[in-house]
Amino acid sequence: MNAVSTLYGGNQSRITTLDLQKAKQQGDIWPMLTCYDALTAKLFDDSGIPVLLVGDSAAMVMLGYDSTVPITVDELLVMVKAVTRSAKRALVVADLPFGSYQAGITDALTNATRMIKEGGATAVKLEGGTRIAPQVAALVEAGIPVMGHLGLTPQSVNVFGGYKVQGKGDDAEKLIEDALALQAAGAFSIVLEVIPAQLAKEVTAKLRIPTIGIGAGSGVDAQVLVWQDLMGLTADPAPRFVKRYFNLRDEMKSAVDRFATEVKTKKYPETKHSY
Repeated sequence: MNAVSTLYGGNQSRITTLDLQKAKQQGDIWPMLTCYDALTAKLFDDSGIPVLLVGDSAAMVMLGYDSTVPITVDELLVMVKAVTRSAKRALVVADLPFGSYQAGITDALTNATRMIKEGGATAVKLEGGTRIAPQVAALVEAGIPVMGHLGLTPQSVNVFGGYKVQGKGDDAEKLIEDALALQAAGAFSIVLEVIPAQLAKEVTAKLRIPTIGIGAGSGVDAQVLVWQDLMGLTADPAPRFVKRYFNLRDEMKSAVDRFATEVKTKKYPETKHSY
């Protein structure tokens, strides 16, 4: 069975990290979406999306924070549980929020274990390169699959001074070193966010593990988007890498306006909506 049939075909077994590795070996590109609740988890799972990320992006698109930094393990864990209750086939990855792993291996093990044991996730995601390689190695040794994240790492937005393209000039070599360090530590894949397309292509060629791009061009092994961006639910301006596949924001506003009008004019509910 080839990687495409494993990820998208009739096989209904849970997607594994080995399936993603096979896809890279065979040159098959796959999609990943963020997901934060049971309803969308079932929809995306039924649509065949092989990997769902319960990202700390929930801080902004679900909880109203102005960055990903404030969200806590407990807040994110509620969403991880909701997604894993509904997603029967997709591999579910849970972000480890800011402050939950940076201090060292003990914190990383404690919080990652909660995401797996309590949340039901298959894997966790950490931001950073060489500096967090010891945490990655410890998690993998403990039986917890780890997805890395390099480039524009939103938890470090205060260090970067904003959401800016990373990996330019001399920083490119450091990013490559970080990617190789994550691979050596046992990470099964790496998200590359907002880096030059040529650099992402180079990193992808150097790694045995899959790369997942977001604002990293087409030379990667997979692509991820925040689902609210994909559906046009978030407001403009959107990042350059976002492609809106639907205008859900306007559609929802139109439906809400119609509902409100019909309530005020007593057009709703009609007899057929009553008992």
